[in-house]
Amino acid sequence: MTPSKLTAESAANQPFLATLRELVQTYQAFCAYEEPHIRELGLTSPQFDVIATLGNTSGMFMNQLAEKTLVTKGTLTGIIDRLEQKGFVRREVPPENRRCFLIVLTPEGERVFNEIFPVHISYLKERFDQLSEQELEEIKASLKRLREIF
Repeated sequence: MTPSKLTAESAANQPFLATLRELVQTYQAFCAYEEPHIRELGLTSPQFDVIATLGNTSGMFMNQLAEKTLVTKGTLTGIIDRLEQKGFVRREVPPENRRCFLIVLTPEGERVFNEIFPVHISYLKERFDQLSEQELEEIKASLKRLREIF
């Protein structure tokens, strides 16, 4: 399917642009609310994302971690390096596949997860509690539908 030809004027008047703008502004507002709190907890948002994703697991391979986080594969290695330097994660080479690494939370990483994950979720809950269960379901369904078309 080839895109239809639009003029600059007709492109600027496409109805979906208002929705796109609202989506971006919502994400920016969320980040502006969330990121300072994560910084107060001593992490960057991507570091928190990795620790939260690894929490309550026995570890994940890099490709799994990249799929489940909001972090690109290219950025993930640097984040893992920094978390490793802080003593929060370690790389393990599984005996059955020595070509890849399993990323595992260390005991210190588990402590950090158990300490800061509930605190941050409580912080976010204050805002999300302003929505009904039905509203949350509708938003989730709409966002899922939007993701599916891409």
